[in-house]
Formats: sequence, C-alpha cells, structure tokens
Amino acid sequence: MTMTRVAALQMRSGMDPQRNASDFEALVREAVEKGATYVQSPEMTGGLMRDRAMLKETLKSEEEDPIALKASELAKALGIHLHVGSTAIARPDGKVANRGFIFGPDGGKLAVYDKIHMFDVDLDNGESWRESSTYEPGQASTLVDLPFGRLGMAVCYDVRFPQLFRAQALAGAQVLTMPAAFTRQTGEAHWHVLQRARAIENGAYVISAAQGGLHEDGRETYGHSLIVDPWGRIIAEADHDEPAVIVADIDPAASAQARGKVPNLKNARDFAVEVVGGEPERKQA
Repeated sequence: MTMTRVAALQMRSGMDPQRNASDFEALVREAVEKGATYVQSPEMTGGLMRDRAMLKETLKSEEEDPIALKASELAKALGIHLHVGSTAIARPDGKVANRGFIFGPDGGKLAVYDKIHMFDVDLDNGESWRESSTYEPGQASTLVDLPFGRLGMAVCYDVRFPQLFRAQALAGAQVLTMPAAFTRQTGEAHWHVLQRARAIENGAYVISAAQGGLHEDGRETYGHSLIVDPWGRIIAEADHDEPAVIVADIDPAASAQARGKVPNLKNARDFAVEVVGGEPERKQA
C-alpha cells in the first residue's frame, strides 16, 4: 500500500482578502509541517461577504486574485499539491465565479472548477440565501490525476447532488472533494451523513475542508472539516468550528478494495419510473 498524507484546513475567513491570504498561508505551512503533500482549503478561502457591493469592490481576475497567487507561490515553495477549495473570481464577462483551483509542486495551475449548484434556499431560522444572484454556475465537472490517484472537484452545496459524484466515480475518481462553508443549521443536520454517504456509495475517499464559526459578515458556519475513507469511516475530523488543520494518510488501493466488496458502480442498471394509482387524468371538454 502506498500511503499519502493529505490535509484539510479549517478557516474562518473574514472580509479582508489580504488577511485571509495570510491566515491561509499559516495553515498551509502547518499542514506541511505535519507531513501533508496535498492540502485543501475551504470554500470561499478569500473571503465571506454578504454585501455584494463590497464583494465586487474586492474582486480580482484569476491572474490577480491574492489567494490564487499565494497558492501558486506556496505550492512551489513547499513542493506540494495545493487545492484552493474556492474563492470568488471576477470573470472576463463581468460575472462572478465561485472557483476552485489546484496548483502543482512547480506552482503551475493543474485544474479549475466552478461550483455548479447554487445555494438558493430559505431555512427555518429565517436565513435566506440566493447564490445565483451573485455567482454564475459552472457547466462541467472537473477531475485531475494527482500522484496518489484521480481526484474529483466539487464545492459545498454540490454535496447534495449525488449524481455529480457518481459520474466522477464512474470516470475513475478515487478521491472526492467537497470544500464547504456549510451554515450551522444545515451542518448540524446533514454535514456528517452527506459526507459519509458520498464516500460509501462511490467507494471513494472524501476530503472536505470547511469554514467554521461566526464570521465578520454575521453568518455562522459549522466547521467540522472531515476526511472519510471509502468504507465511510471518518479518519480525521476537526470536531469544532475553530481554525485548524487535520491530516490523514490515504491509499487509493482502499478505494478499489471497497468497490470490490460492494460493486454497486458495476451493478447499477438503467430503469424506467412508473407512477400508478392516484386520480385518473380528466380530459378537457
């Protein structure tokens, strides 16, 4: 078995991109000190801002974004694969992307992913979110081959759409990623079960760096960054909402073993959906 040490960073990003970049760097360096060669940060590493006007004032293009620039610099300096879970990026068409990046040990950009599913919800406690009013959804799933295996990229709300991860697993992904900024309410209800379910049903590792705590813009996120093995066992967790680094050793062979024991990816069949009973359809006169 060939083990690789991976890390997930738990952050509490504020409204100052430069300060967030500094906090990001400190956590990355801590992860490397713990032996990690792949490091993942949470959704919106560069900042959490409810105020759209303020967000747009701080937006940069991909080439000028402080988190992307810092990630490239750190990946090269530390000789690691560095996965920015996501940050807000100004697109050339004037729209905004919730965009993740992976940089290689030479500092080069290996992969980019724009969050596909927009968090447009109204929660019981009065929280209301409309990501689609600010962000342009992505159109394609992204997978990238890294030294320890094929990795699928996703962001936060994507976790509720199992077809995305099934497609990645069928395309050979042994590691699934779900960096997030889960609200406290939804996190307490669903975070752990969703992460474990995606791991179990796809026989894959899941790595999910998370935002945690009370942020400057007033929102509260759940934390509890997780690394889950292909059998659904939690092998690392930040069991709180404070900034932290978690690490775990993973081996892609464990994915093949899990899929061998429960070969549901191979056993899946196409089927029709039939609705029976209920009121008969009435013809219009």
